[in-house]
Amino acid sequence: MLLALTGGFALSQAYRTVAAIMAPQLQAEFALSPQALGIFAATFHFAFGALQLLMGLGMDLYGVRRTVLVAFPLTIAGSLLSAFTGHFGLLLVGQALIGIGCAPAFLACTIFIAKRFPPMRYASVSGLVLGLGGIGMLATGTPLAWLIEANSWRAGLVALAVLSVLAWLAIVRFVREPAVQPGARAERESIGQALRGFASLLAVPHTWGILSLAVVSYAAFVSLRGLWMGPLLVDSYGLSLVASGNVAVAVSIASMIGPPFFGHLDPGRQSRRRWLFVCTLASAALFALLAGGFGASFDIVVSIVYSLLFGYGVLQYADVRDAYPASMTGRALSLFTMALFLGVALMQWLTGATATAAVAAGLPPFGAAFVTIALMLAAGALLFAWLPQPQGSGAAIPSPFRR
Repeated sequence: MLLALTGGFALSQAYRTVAAIMAPQLQAEFALSPQALGIFAATFHFAFGALQLLMGLGMDLYGVRRTVLVAFPLTIAGSLLSAFTGHFGLLLVGQALIGIGCAPAFLACTIFIAKRFPPMRYASVSGLVLGLGGIGMLATGTPLAWLIEANSWRAGLVALAVLSVLAWLAIVRFVREPAVQPGARAERESIGQALRGFASLLAVPHTWGILSLAVVSYAAFVSLRGLWMGPLLVDSYGLSLVASGNVAVAVSIASMIGPPFFGHLDPGRQSRRRWLFVCTLASAALFALLAGGFGASFDIVVSIVYSLLFGYGVLQYADVRDAYPASMTGRALSLFTMALFLGVALMQWLTGATATAAVAAGLPPFGAAFVTIALMLAAGALLFAWLPQPQGSGAAIPSPFRR
């Protein structure tokens, strides 16, 4: 069952990273500025993130299988609308539909793991799922680049729509809800109680540190791999679309290796937060290097190194799971996932705006985008360290940054 759910997650990974490969043709066909391109990429993530609480509520009340099966057909509809429209506004509508349809994809996996596996295996199993989900990013590397170069970006979306149908059918066939225990239906929360439960998370002091890091951590990777990598390699360094796709595959493979590696090395509650703090600052430093524009080979190596390091993000899921009682785990993961993807939308919009401003000022647009990402990562790490920590987290953050 988890493998079938992971298939849906892999498709969502493909959709959120496809902009990097489609960007050159989209910019040419619709005459898009960097800011408009950022809005295109951000629309998926805004819709995805904004629906997380609703999807978490649906899973609490109606189950993982039902929620995914109802939402995922919107992904197929959005793909086909995007593939056949000639208007940028409708293209954005299509991206929003894809984002809504994909919204339960990874949340379904995390809630399934939290309910079906013991706490000590949560980080390792989540890391494995994140790694397998990276197959979707492989599809948006060389294979999709070849298809787009040979046909058009529209053919790429049609191909993803077909794969989405197959993923939905696999969930229909293999995923089942657990048997309802006697009396369980009578004890189920009302919608109002569930919404109040989500609101109660914001009253927990350490929630704000968790959200501060969530908003920037995943956003940095998706902004690189899913938006700026293709334009950087094609426009700045003159690589072909297929060559850019080859680099995307290498970055995707690195990002698949990282989560299982860090999940296996999970240091536990006492020092996990120190790892998160240090790895986020190291990520900021790598983006600062990318902003220097030291050449294609240098940027490719730095991107691959960062993608390996990005695997530390799996520790955030374990941190969230340990930070709240079991009764709040599902909704805490929903709120956390919402922050991840709203952060992607914010970062992609903001980097698009700074890149456009840089062009107007005669400055390198990609350098401006990467500096913005580096500053956002550093700010997220410092807030994570400075804001209240969960009880029992020990000396997790270096003492000068703790309250």
